[in-house]
Amino acid sequence: MRKAIFPGSFDPFTVGHYDIVKRGLELFDEIIIGIGRNSEKQDTFPIRERLSAIEKIFADEPRIHVEIYDCLTVDFARQQGAQFILRGIRCVEDFEYERNMAVANKQIGEVETILLYTRPEYAHISSTLVRDLYAYNKDISAYVPNHLR
Repeated sequence: MRKAIFPGSFDPFTVGHYDIVKRGLELFDEIIIGIGRNSEKQDTFPIRERLSAIEKIFADEPRIHVEIYDCLTVDFARQQGAQFILRGIRCVEDFEYERNMAVANKQIGEVETILLYTRPEYAHISSTLVRDLYAYNKDISAYVPNHLR
């Protein structure tokens, strides 16, 4: 069974994240969406609220599970019995960062990283953009899945 984790802070979970997960189901038998705690970031949405929202989005998909973790991503992958880390990349800067992380994760934990390019229509969307719009009471409905609108 091919199992992957899809890690991130998902503050909030965007349509770009959703697209990567749905496309990932074509490659993997199971995907665990791992909501990581990041002490360097100030959360906009509480972590339990993010967990609940993502679970609702994928309520009808038994091959997707959502977990919170507080350790290295490669350790979380091993705890979950995942052989792969699924990541989306939007631009060159994302690629450089993810390539370096992929090499480290392979060396540290023998976990392969699979990168999916973001579809062009989602390439401009980031959680940071959505948080900024939200902070100024702007409409974010085009940037988040239906369950979060």
